[in-house]
Amino acid sequence: MNPGPARAVPRGSAPPSAGGTPTGRAGWHRRVAALPLGYLAGLVVLGLAHPFLPAWRWTAIHLLLLGAVSNAVLVWSAHFAAAVLRTPAPARRRADAARLGILNAGVLAVLAGGTADRPWLGVGGAALVFAAVAAHLAGLARRLRRALPARFTVTVHYYLAAAVALLAGVPVGAWMLVVDDALRPRLLLFHAHVNVLGWVTLTVLGTLLTLWPTVLRARMADGAVRAATVALPPAVAGLVLLGAGVLAWWRFVAAAGLLLFAVAALLALRPALAVARRRPPDTFAGWSLAAASGWLLVALAVDAVTLLSAAGPDAAADRFDAVLLPLLVGFVAQVLVGSLSHLLPMALGGGPGPVRRRTALLQRHGAQRVVTANAALAVFVLPGPPFVRITTSLLILAALVQFLVPAARVLLSARSRSRGRAAHAKVADPRPLREDAGARPLGGVAAGLALVLVAVVAGVAAQRVSDGAPVPAAATGVAPTGHTTTVAVVADGMRFHPDRIDVPPGDRLVIELTNRDHRRHDLVLDSGAKTARVATGGSARLDAGVIGAVVQGWCSLPGHRQAGMTLRIVPTGPVSAEPPAGTAAPHLDAMADPGPAFTARDAAAPAVPPGRLHRRELHVQEVQREVAPGVRQRLWTFDGTVPGPVLRGRVGDTFEITLVNDGTVDHGIDFHAGAVAPDQVMRPIDPGQRLTYRFTATRAGIWMYHCSTMPMLHHIGNGMYGAVIIDPPDLPRVDREYVLVQSELYLGPDGDPGDLAKMQAERPDAVVFNGYVAQYVHRPLPARTGERVRVWLLDAGPERDSSFHVVGAQFDTVYREGRWENRPADPGGAQALQLGPAAGGFVELTFPAAGHYPFVSHVMVDAERGARGLFEVR
Repeated sequence: MNPGPARAVPRGSAPPSAGGTPTGRAGWHRRVAALPLGYLAGLVVLGLAHPFLPAWRWTAIHLLLLGAVSNAVLVWSAHFAAAVLRTPAPARRRADAARLGILNAGVLAVLAGGTADRPWLGVGGAALVFAAVAAHLAGLARRLRRALPARFTVTVHYYLAAAVALLAGVPVGAWMLVVDDALRPRLLLFHAHVNVLGWVTLTVLGTLLTLWPTVLRARMADGAVRAATVALPPAVAGLVLLGAGVLAWWRFVAAAGLLLFAVAALLALRPALAVARRRPPDTFAGWSLAAASGWLLVALAVDAVTLLSAAGPDAAADRFDAVLLPLLVGFVAQVLVGSLSHLLPMALGGGPGPVRRRTALLQRHGAQRVVTANAALAVFVLPGPPFVRITTSLLILAALVQFLVPAARVLLSARSRSRGRAAHAKVADPRPLREDAGARPLGGVAAGLALVLVAVVAGVAAQRVSDGAPVPAAATGVAPTGHTTTVAVVADGMRFHPDRIDVPPGDRLVIELTNRDHRRHDLVLDSGAKTARVATGGSARLDAGVIGAVVQGWCSLPGHRQAGMTLRIVPTGPVSAEPPAGTAAPHLDAMADPGPAFTARDAAAPAVPPGRLHRRELHVQEVQREVAPGVRQRLWTFDGTVPGPVLRGRVGDTFEITLVNDGTVDHGIDFHAGAVAPDQVMRPIDPGQRLTYRFTATRAGIWMYHCSTMPMLHHIGNGMYGAVIIDPPDLPRVDREYVLVQSELYLGPDGDPGDLAKMQAERPDAVVFNGYVAQYVHRPLPARTGERVRVWLLDAGPERDSSFHVVGAQFDTVYREGRWENRPADPGGAQALQLGPAAGGFVELTFPAAGHYPFVSHVMVDAERGARGLFEVR
């Protein structure tokens, strides 16, 4: 559709000035189109490899927004601006190419700096991005000043406002790379809102004015230009209020700004809805843009609820993930893919035939792709088992691949045509666009829904396998009375109220469970009946069947039963025997050899990372691991290891740790290295949720971190602990550094979690260093004579003291709980480092001669239980 009086647009026509594109312009679009496609391909690779990559989520967000979207905005906003202002594009695009070169150099530097913890590299990249967008803004303003009055000038005004928004958001993002303080959550909210709603959403709203009727091949709605003109000032005003509100944490001001922005967006989109009513979308591009607009409104509504309900900026920043997913995947990514599907074939030129063939290829299976992506995203954002989230996220990636593969074919075929090697490039079925794109949409809808259904079923099945087999049923052996007894049970304070239910024998029992606790609970009976997991404030109805024997009930979430969350159903007449006891724990031999294939945990201390801001994602993973030769336990872990990863920094460094719960029950985290109010950052989060924990290390030492979820004894005792080393100022260099974390094992049945009853009775089956019985006896720690060796020690407990001793050696340096107790120049020495649970320190020593030096906890019963190892000195 060309600027001018609103009129019917011929089938297959291009957006402003795209039809009949000269060869030079087609070559330009072919080259620059590869940029966003390349970033989207990187996003697919990242999605598949993310379990092995640090800070992958931050990288994914910036690959999409800063990489793919910013390149598309710079290219296509310039294209549309030239069209609506009726100004010719330059014959030579040196300035445009320079801007894109600077932008992408900046994007790559930001990505490298953020993922490799090189903050100043990221700041330099942000400066390049700022320069490229500033040049883009100046170019648009210059073109607007030179142009004659035009009907669609308001589109360029949207682009100018969007560029200004990004120029406000980029410096804040750069600031967060190098500085962290109490303002960080507010800066994060400002940066995210201004960049996504300003840079992206304003650009989209301005472009849809002319692009949407073109995609639908329909007349523009009466009053569309006026609606866009009227909507822009309140959109900008709302964005300003929103930014000021989150920076000052005036949440009602921020919410008011968000509401004003949403009203402006609705006003701008209303003419598009009128066009769609006359001529509904029938292509992949049209369906994608329509669905993206819906996700935008959903994200704005969720955002408003998040801002109004958050107790403070920390909580709002942590809960912003619920906004980001529909905003980035549902709106931003879908707008980008839908727009490129429509624009690429026409921008590459070549006449009606090649345009139709390229369009047909990009629109193929359109209904299935749109339904798959949107239904999978809808399932993903709803509460559900972790495995269902995994399978649906893979479907979303597959839908993106379904666009990238034909888009790459279109670019390659256009390149071949431009070189004269394929005058009749076989791109796709040459049927007309409308015939191909709209053919059998109901079949595509059914296929898309079927794919999502299969993904959900596969996820549920995988979750059930992961969760284990159901509880065996108990026989009743009583004649039914035909009467039903209904009892209300409340879950609160890790207890069921009442915890005993008396029922006449033969009556059917129905339990109405209400959860008033701050955590999820369920009710499982040994007869096999059970409820789903009930969220706070929720309820469930459980048909316990005919009661003729004593029935035991409990909450099945790990540790809740052992913590006392049980009930008994007792017939008022004669009853049958109690259910049999469970499976016994496996036998553990602390002297057994793990065999030649065994690999011990690397005890070497990590180096202090560069920079003063350390970002890390820790994923809760429930894994089966060998903890002694032939003994496996189902452990709850941080990042799949026991203990969790060792973190390190210096006094004054800031840590930003994002906890991601990939487990099946709720978990939290507590960092002793930071002094923060525990209310928000230490709260338990449900499976699939995430929270960000920020703290600045103000004091040196080796500090424990652990799960903060009750019963804490069970979570720590089953593997959820780790160490943070904060170096004392001017800590001398040594030749070798090791980290040993002492803890206990309380074995449950083989392959099951640890036994909470043993933990409560303080009856450990083993005491270990770094999670495995006597592993360094079989894989000694190396050293050389005369070398200075530093050993960091943390007693993670949760119950036993430690008294670290090296047989045949003495410590000339002892640092315990933030205090130097011995220095090399002191005349005295030390034979042991004594620590209670959650305490830590380090010792230093040199070995006088070659040989094998045992190290133990000199609580000798614990040494015999496995708290021992060897230094092999050469």
